[in-house]
Amino acid sequence: MLSELKKIEENALGEIKTAEKLRELEEVRIKYLGKKGLLTQMLRSLGSLPAEKRPEAGGTANVIRKAIEEEIENKTRELESSSLDVRLREERLDITLPGTKKELGRLHPLRVTENKMADIFVAMGFDIVEGPEIETSHNNFDALNAPPDHPSRDETDTFYISPSVVLRTQTSPVQIRAMQGSAPPIRIVSPGRVYRCDPPDATHSPVFHQLEGLVVDRGITLGDLKGTLNMFAKTMFGQATRTRLRPHNFPFTEPSVEVDFSCFSCGGKGCRLCKGEGWIEMLGAGMVHPNVLSGCGIDPEIYSGFAFGMGIERVAMLSYNISDMRLLYENDLRFLKQF
Repeated sequence: MLSELKKIEENALGEIKTAEKLRELEEVRIKYLGKKGLLTQMLRSLGSLPAEKRPEAGGTANVIRKAIEEEIENKTRELESSSLDVRLREERLDITLPGTKKELGRLHPLRVTENKMADIFVAMGFDIVEGPEIETSHNNFDALNAPPDHPSRDETDTFYISPSVVLRTQTSPVQIRAMQGSAPPIRIVSPGRVYRCDPPDATHSPVFHQLEGLVVDRGITLGDLKGTLNMFAKTMFGQATRTRLRPHNFPFTEPSVEVDFSCFSCGGKGCRLCKGEGWIEMLGAGMVHPNVLSGCGIDPEIYSGFAFGMGIERVAMLSYNISDMRLLYENDLRFLKQF
């Protein structure tokens, strides 16, 4: 057995010496010192020796085991040091090279426009209120005084989830929820996504954004509406911007108006942007219809109010001179990086 132990020692030390990688060294350790290793098996067979020979054989085996372990530790340190030297040579960094530029994200032009519009109204004392994009037909139509045969109810104009549930066609249902949920005075704006069955083109999209406003209190007049929109127009497009109101018809306001802003490109003289008219149609507005107030539990004999709504895409396109609405949705970085 002693000769076999010596042979195991010579073979193990030789293989440790020739190992060039840590993986090879680990294989040598397992081969001789593992649970089924050659030296481990020799130690287990000591019990078969005569009692007088066991101490010598056991002592020799332990010395050999310790020698192999020490040699493995020494070789491990050597290989690790060598591996580190190789990594330092191969992974060397040239600190004189210029750094990699990190691209910083920016707000989308639609979000920038929406934030600016909302900030203007917040500065005038309005609260920002949001509501669900999936709405009841009642809040989207009935509560807004739209008759059963109104064209906006047609499936060619509205996305129906069920006969009583729709994707909201405007943010006006938020006004209904606000009036149902609190007593006057009310002064809110509600920005958000809306949906209509419009094929996409340069000025239309089935998904777009609106910002609507509502004020309800005692003694509110059409003059308050015009003053509010004047302030918005001057802050958004410049102090020289003027507004004009033209008669129109909306089921939820009476009287109803369409609001034009003087062209902020030519100052009202006439140009390509305003098509030579000097005015740009911007939004719809009016005094809240008494039926809408009473339907929300507000006495129209005591309170009055005005409401308005405008497309955020339209304001963004005019602000940044964008000719095609689809550019706002295509996520083309060449376009977005301009902002």
